[in-house]
Amino acid sequence: MIDLVKTQQQFIKNLEMSGKSFNTIKNYRADLQVFNRFLASHKRSMTLKTFTVTQVQEYAGFLEKTYGSPNSIRRRVQALRLFFDFLVREHKFPDNPIKLVPVAAKLLEKPTPPSFKDLIRLKDSLRNRINKLEGLERLMNLRNLLVVAMIYETGIKVSDLARLEMSDILPDKHGLRLLVRPLKREPYSIPLSSNFKTLWNEYMSEFKIHWPGPGEIRYVLFNANPHRILSGSLSPRGTELFFEEVRKILKIEVTARTVRQACVFKWMAAQIGESQIKEWLGVAPDYDLSLYNQAFNATKETPVYLDLNYA
Repeated sequence: MIDLVKTQQQFIKNLEMSGKSFNTIKNYRADLQVFNRFLASHKRSMTLKTFTVTQVQEYAGFLEKTYGSPNSIRRRVQALRLFFDFLVREHKFPDNPIKLVPVAAKLLEKPTPPSFKDLIRLKDSLRNRINKLEGLERLMNLRNLLVVAMIYETGIKVSDLARLEMSDILPDKHGLRLLVRPLKREPYSIPLSSNFKTLWNEYMSEFKIHWPGPGEIRYVLFNANPHRILSGSLSPRGTELFFEEVRKILKIEVTARTVRQACVFKWMAAQIGESQIKEWLGVAPDYDLSLYNQAFNATKETPVYLDLNYA
């Protein structure tokens, strides 16, 4: 018999220790609360001894009635499935009953990248701050511009961005390449523009002035307040907070995810082949880009997505 609330807290703690982003952990917590509400609505105890096939089917029916979106249902089933996997690993439950719930295929959502004009606004806003500021605040805004540049030029995910090391910025005969090292895939590299190289040199020059040590700089990004660098590497949550601030200040709808989508549009505008785009995105060869193609062909964007000038 297990105390669900206490065990769910242990599960969330385990996710935090594994490096999951703030939003991912928040979503898992919310999804488990849905399961708890299901138990409460059926007058079930929060001290769980068994979870039968009938109860599994009842939960599946509860989700179908409560949530219209197949993706919402899929996410909540997946969260509970991972929770019971955790219980099995911890020897708190004999097996995973949620494997009996069929999971619908994930429905791909239409990409909604920010307009190229909004990307220019974002870049110009950061560049204006950089030019007006000094010291660590200037470096922090250079870091933020570098975050935008790396996502827009390579489509890198924030989880991979947080683990980028200096050795992942590779020299190339045409300038620089970014080595992406996903946790569950083989590493791959993506070319960076000459504009990025100029920004990179500016960033590194400033970073070396403020790096407190000890030792050499390891991570590309860093966490800091206006007074001092706190640690090497910027967490996924730190990146999310930066984009939250952008949305409030500039009143534009932009996230790391939608900038990644803009990157795909930029590649399409440059007539990069689909197989190459999939390789650079780090997705499987059978990944469906049809929604990207439809949205790109329907866009009235003028000018079309181009390289940004970060100066």
